[in-house]
Amino acid sequence: MKALEAGLACCEVCHQILRIPSPKTEDRAALCPRCRSVVHARKPESIQRTWALTLAGIIFYIPANLLPMMHVETIAGTQSDTIMSGVIYFIQTGAYLIGAVIFIASILVPVLKILILIALLLSVQRRFPYLRRRRQKLYQLTELVGRWSMVDIYVVSIMVALVQFGALTRIQAGLGAVFFLLVVIVTMLAAMSFDPRLIWDRSPKESDV
Repeated sequence: MKALEAGLACCEVCHQILRIPSPKTEDRAALCPRCRSVVHARKPESIQRTWALTLAGIIFYIPANLLPMMHVETIAGTQSDTIMSGVIYFIQTGAYLIGAVIFIASILVPVLKILILIALLLSVQRRFPYLRRRRQKLYQLTELVGRWSMVDIYVVSIMVALVQFGALTRIQAGLGAVFFLLVVIVTMLAAMSFDPRLIWDRSPKESDV
């Protein structure tokens, strides 16, 4: 029997298992007897919050790729690089590993995470009864790879802090870095707001393929 049907819930703070009232209402809440936190059977408005944050991530992702991530000022002039132009530069100079890391962390991972979140949301809303275990693994993948999106931000921040040679060379973060940071933040919040238990609640048919 499902925990929801048995009227049980788990506290997200101290992981205490407790009974909650009204087994037929998914958004019911109770007070944890151990840590005094409010315990919900399912995260309130999980689908709506995740959709809002995911759409915000898509909106921020557009200027994050179009605007420059950093500006390099030298005696010869100023050069501005976007994420893709930086990847192309590293490939052209023979730094294939660095180019591959930036491409995966800054382009592939955010797009993959957004697509997975959209697929999970649609499957839950449409009551898709199959591939529940695989969808659970996809959700775990979003949590695993989400942190690697920060690689590009780390590179820019380190270069801004270290490469400062007065009038000779200076590196400044571009507006694209701000939008990319927003993409990382809102997609991480989107993954946190999604309740993976909805994958199982919304699947009445027994199919664990």
